[in-house]
Amino acid sequence: MSLQGLTGKVEFCMNRLEEAREMLKMALKDLRALEVMLDPDSVDVGIFGFHAQQAVEKSLKAWITALGMEHTYKHDLRQLLIILRELGCDVTDLWEFVDLNTFAVQFRYEDYADTDAPLDRQDTIRRVKALYAKVRAIIEETEKKD
Repeated sequence: MSLQGLTGKVEFCMNRLEEAREMLKMALKDLRALEVMLDPDSVDVGIFGFHAQQAVEKSLKAWITALGMEHTYKHDLRQLLIILRELGCDVTDLWEFVDLNTFAVQFRYEDYADTDAPLDRQDTIRRVKALYAKVRAIIEETEKKD
């Protein structure tokens, strides 16, 4: 699907793609931070979870932007997934990311209790990397079409 078909403006498309690339570059910074936070004795789960949530949020916003659409500036992964679903994107395997929402707000100001569900850091990194790669491929494919 061409962005020109969605917006009718080629210039607008290029600006949106540049914005999407920049947003994805920011997601990569959070993803790289995750990779050095594997050791739970070195980095608190709240810090790890925050960067995981941020990497996902920025990746989803880059995806929405690449489609030529506006995204919300809130930190709600559920809302971003709903926007993508309404745009016809398959987000079936991404709903588990919504659990990271608590790290965007709640656990920035509260301690993550030992009784909370454990966060599998390696699996989280694997899933965030897969999302990042998917969005990068979408942006690259969109650039080729335009």
